[in-house]
Order: sequence, then C-alpha cells, then structure tokens
Amino acid sequence: MAVGKLPKTRRVYIALHDRIVQGFYDLVGGLPGEQTLAAEFGVSRVTLRRALAELESDGLINRLRGSGTFLNTSGLPPPIVVDLADALSQIVAMGASTDVRLEDLTYESGATSVCEALRLPHGSRIQRSLRTRLIDGRPFSYLTTYVPADIGQTYTREELGTRPLLWLLERASYEVDHATQDIGAELAAPEAARALQVDMGAPLIAMTRTAYDSAGRGIEHLRALYRPDRYTFRMELQRAGPRDTRHWEPLSPSHHIQELVR
Repeated sequence: MAVGKLPKTRRVYIALHDRIVQGFYDLVGGLPGEQTLAAEFGVSRVTLRRALAELESDGLINRLRGSGTFLNTSGLPPPIVVDLADALSQIVAMGASTDVRLEDLTYESGATSVCEALRLPHGSRIQRSLRTRLIDGRPFSYLTTYVPADIGQTYTREELGTRPLLWLLERASYEVDHATQDIGAELAAPEAARALQVDMGAPLIAMTRTAYDSAGRGIEHLRALYRPDRYTFRMELQRAGPRDTRHWEPLSPSHHIQELVR
C-alpha cells in the first residue's frame, strides 16, 4: 500500500513512532499536547487519540489523564549495536544475552541460489531452519538459515533452539574461515511481519551472509531480517593514506578491542 493511501491513523502512528525511536522528544517533557499534534498532522483529535492508543499498546508511551503523554523509557530499550567489521565474533556473545524461538526445521532440496552460495551441486539436500531471536521477550531478528544436510545432522532440533548456530558448527569442528556479507533493506512479507510483530510492508534491514571453511566449502547460508528500531550495524572508520589520496578504511580489530575496554 502506498504511503499516501495509508489510513490517517496509521500515518500519524508511523510518524510519531519514528520520532520516538529517533529520540525526537524529550524524556522528561514528553509529547506535545493532543491539540498541537492534531493540528500539526492535519487530523482530528479522535484520529490522533487512536494513533496514541496504538503507541501506548506497543509500550512506547504512557498517557496520564490530566497530565499529558510521556515516553515509557522501559518500553524503549536501546537497539542492539553490532560492529560490522567484527560481526561474526560477536554472534556467540549475542546468543548468550538473547533468546531464540525455533519456528521450523526441515530438510529439502536446495534452491539454485542457495546451492550456488554454498558451492554445492544443484539440488543438494540441505537443512533449512527458521528462527526468531528476541531480547527481553521482544523479537528483533527473523533468521532463515541453510546448511548442508550432513552438517545439520551434527546437532539436534532442541540444540538449535537454545544455542547460536555458529557455536554448534564450531563444536562439530566446522570452523568458519571467511564469509561474504551483503546488507540492504526490504519490506516485511507476511511470515516475517508476524514473527517480528510489525506491519506487512514495514521496512526491515536485510542481511545475507555465507560462511566458508578454510577449504572454501560453504557451511552456512543465512538470510536475516532485522527490525531497524531494535538492531543496528556499526563500523568504525579511520582516515588513511597520503594527503592527496586520503580514504576511509575500517579500524583494525586490535584497535576495536582497545576502544571497547577503555
């Protein structure tokens, strides 16, 4: 549905939601009064109140009769921030601080694109899993993972629902040597929308990663969708090179560590 065709209540909800997660409103002062907001968005106070009710249901605001509308700081935890240059090494740590819900686990003939990414013959048998990862009971990522069938048989369904896949791979002596990773954006399809508790068509961060062992064999192909209000990629950069050819490049891993422990 085009933005211009969204119901008025939804348009106001989206605008206010974006302002709240971006830190537009003061934590103490709260939101402007209903009359001010209704005039700003060109809607009736009835429409505005419906949008505020949705925000309150999401746990983002508290409406106090006679006092106003205030941000619910406990309902807006800071997003998880992952260093893009060192993302793989942070996965196990993230698994220890978040929860995972295993939605589905099947074995099937791999699609052409998946087999090519894993460098397998077309139609090879693969394990496909769907998982939703949560923090404080709130979903932030929806993961579709493919691994060769023989690798998938080294762990159980129960283990996949409690351990990060990278940890399970390394336990079975499948060491990740290098990976390719692409990041973009896409709109939430019905399955992802349900899992992430967003509207169908909501914008999501999309990441595709394929991990390989030292021999170049593909051991994991991941398609991950993230709620941008709960998950952020970050890369620290430095200027390098002679003055006339200065350019940006990632900080070295050792520099990252020094910065983190200061």
